[in-house]
Amino acid sequence: MSEELLYGIGAAVLLLVVVVISAVKIVPEYERGVIFRLGRVMGAKGPGLFVIIPIVDRMVRVNLQTVTMDIPPQDVITRDNVTVRVNAVTYFNVVDPVKATVVIQDYILGTSQLAQTTLRSILGQVSLDDLLENRDDINRRLQSIIDDVTDPWGVKVTLVEVKDVELPETMRRAMARQAEAERERRAKVIHSQGEFEAAEQLSNAAELLERRPAAMQLRLLSTMTEVASEKNSTLIFPVPVELLRFFERAIPPARTTG
Repeated sequence: MSEELLYGIGAAVLLLVVVVISAVKIVPEYERGVIFRLGRVMGAKGPGLFVIIPIVDRMVRVNLQTVTMDIPPQDVITRDNVTVRVNAVTYFNVVDPVKATVVIQDYILGTSQLAQTTLRSILGQVSLDDLLENRDDINRRLQSIIDDVTDPWGVKVTLVEVKDVELPETMRRAMARQAEAERERRAKVIHSQGEFEAAEQLSNAAELLERRPAAMQLRLLSTMTEVASEKNSTLIFPVPVELLRFFERAIPPARTTG
């Protein structure tokens, strides 16, 4: 066998190996391979091992894992003309590899730009109080709007979360003064309610003691006992006039002997 023939056989074997390697594709579970045959899309294959036609077919890998993407901080003017700086995060994943490859050039960049513009637009329609108090509703609204736009791209937006709202220094001081005034108002209301309840109970007690004089005497004796427990106190015992009259009626007058 001549040397030229050996070289020819070796080149043919090498070419066959290259063709086989280029024809056999292995796609992991979290990816799909979109097949283009002479420029026309043939669909998505995977996961696992499959064979394509070398030179004729071209495969584009598409990742199906959820992408966590930070939305850069955005300067937003709320509906009540307060300038805030807001940043958020969005979670999305590809549900249709063919659309994500054919319909849009870069679905990650497109989703990022859409999230930024939608964030500025939606937050500009709400007041500062709504932004701080109703954040869950705003997150659901952002997710719904972004997902409606990305649906034709084969991209599913699962969650959008507003992470941080940075307020101007003057606004933070004003909110601190407002919170302090609110706490003082609540303290005064609670104090006034306590005074009202105490006055109401004292009024009820006075009516009860007025109906039952004996209870008044018992209360007087109880107060005297409390005062007498102090060693440095001088106790003055008042005698009610009714008690003297009772003694006058109870003790008969002394009889005189002639």
